[in-house]
Amino acid sequence: MSQSLNSGLNPTICRRLLVAYLIERLPRPNNPALEEVTGWPRRTIQDVIAKGLPGHGTQVAFVQQGVRNNDGYYELKDWGSIDRHWVRSNLVAIAEVLALAPEQIPAPD
Repeated sequence: MSQSLNSGLNPTICRRLLVAYLIERLPRPNNPALEEVTGWPRRTIQDVIAKGLPGHGTQVAFVQQGVRNNDGYYELKDWGSIDRHWVRSNLVAIAEVLALAPEQIPAPD
């Protein structure tokens, strides 16, 4: 990935791209799973899902499992304006912008 692309990526947008990718990619993408991969606080992840992703037309649903309110996982219903193929192709650059080691992020199928 060229340095010019990395320096042009916005960290706020990169967080949204990565969360959408992880929701699609992780087997049971709940808050603890997303926190483990990213190292971000629960509130940051919740804000991205509740406020950041809808601004791109991205639709995320919470699938309830169990009796407690937070028992369940997120499911990506629609990427909206985000190009999932671009995200998959640029995971290394996204990780660099967010100061994450690329090996922390599950590889695309």
